Amino acid sequence: MRDIFEDLFRNEPLDPTEAARRAVRPQRRRRFYDRVDVTKGEGGFGLALDGRPVKTPARRALAAPSRALAEALADEWRAQGEYIDPSAMPLTRLANSIIDGVTDAAGPVAAEAERYLSSDLTFYRAASPEGLVARQAAAWDPLIGWARDALGARFVLGEGVTFVTQPEEALAAARAAIPRDATDVKQIWRLGALHVITTLTGSALIALAVLNRRLSIEEAWAAAHVDEDWNMELWGRDDLALERRAFRFAEMQAAGKVLALLETDPSPPS
Repeated sequence: MRDIFEDLFRNEPLDPTEAARRAVRPQRRRRFYDRVDVTKGEGGFGLALDGRPVKTPARRALAAPSRALAEALADEWRAQGEYIDPSAMPLTRLANSIIDGVTDAAGPVAAEAERYLSSDLTFYRAASPEGLVARQAAAWDPLIGWARDALGARFVLGEGVTFVTQPEEALAAARAAIPRDATDVKQIWRLGALHVITTLTGSALIALAVLNRRLSIEEAWAAAHVDEDWNMELWGRDDLALERRAFRFAEMQAAGKVLALLETDPSPPS
């Protein structure tokens, strides 16, 4: 069993966005279990395959802090057919990355998300054409207003790619909204989901808006792809790029599911 788990996910990066960049399907293994159960234990709600606990690539328990989230993980394992396809298990990959890569590194992970704030996608606007300028304003201006009103962060906008130094007060206000309590398992999972959304969209502000339920995952994805969608309309579709984009969107949806399902069970695991 141990060798099988290591084989399944050992080549999956801890950061699920790196898996999205690769957009490749790993070699699949034949399904080796019949039953998937959710079990309650010291680490939260874990998974068992035919009674045997599921482990992460680092040999930690694959356990979620809410039963609803554990059931969603179990559904991914139940949905596997004759062969197990890790590329079709974005929630499991994200759970592995949070448990193995965020639990012991909450500070550095939060700091990486914070770095996006100083050069956030939503701050840099096109000078032309008029249609693109209007689309960026429609998608991003409400987020700038939300950051001002909800977070107390007054950001400065720029044109083109010239770097714009943001007020330290604005950066500090936005940083304060990033989860960072390494002693709270739900905060760790929220941080992991936030980090994934940030790196997939190029915007910590978009990720914070999802975290605070200002944007849905679909709205956030659309806001992050204003420029790309404009270019595809102008120059045509790129099928390979769209395939990779679909893979990244699955990672984005997994992060959104983590945030949503954590809200369904406000009590800490015991």
